[in-house]
Amino acid sequence: MSGPHRIRGSVALPEAELLWRFSRSSGPGGQHVNTSDTQAEVRFDLARTRSLPPVWKERALERLADRLVDGHVVVRASEHRSQWRNRETAAVRLAALLAEATAPPPAPRRKRKVPRGVNERRLREKKQRSDVKRGRTGRGWGQ
Repeated sequence: MSGPHRIRGSVALPEAELLWRFSRSSGPGGQHVNTSDTQAEVRFDLARTRSLPPVWKERALERLADRLVDGHVVVRASEHRSQWRNRETAAVRLAALLAEATAPPPAPRRKRKVPRGVNERRLREKKQRSDVKRGRTGRGWGQ
């Protein structure tokens, strides 16, 4: 692997907690596909990890609840013909998934009063449009 995959800040995916499995990849590749295990599957035990801060872990467990398999997050990669590149891709995807799942919630939206100028402009444009359409009725044309 090219090094620790950072989730956010100083928190990284610990290689010791990643469980790898390799299998034959589907798709084009000729005889190479039939003989080598290039598809990479990485499993990360989110429920038991100690590498994430407790708040992040709680947030990730809540947001990834529908993706968890026995408390593990599973990511597969099989785009490349090389096992090493698929392994890199899977690790990067896992880090991105965890970064998104552990991100703090967005600040709540504050309601603001609509500025008077915006409202007046909207009403003025509606009136102009109404006048244009009223002018199309055909009344007064050759009658």
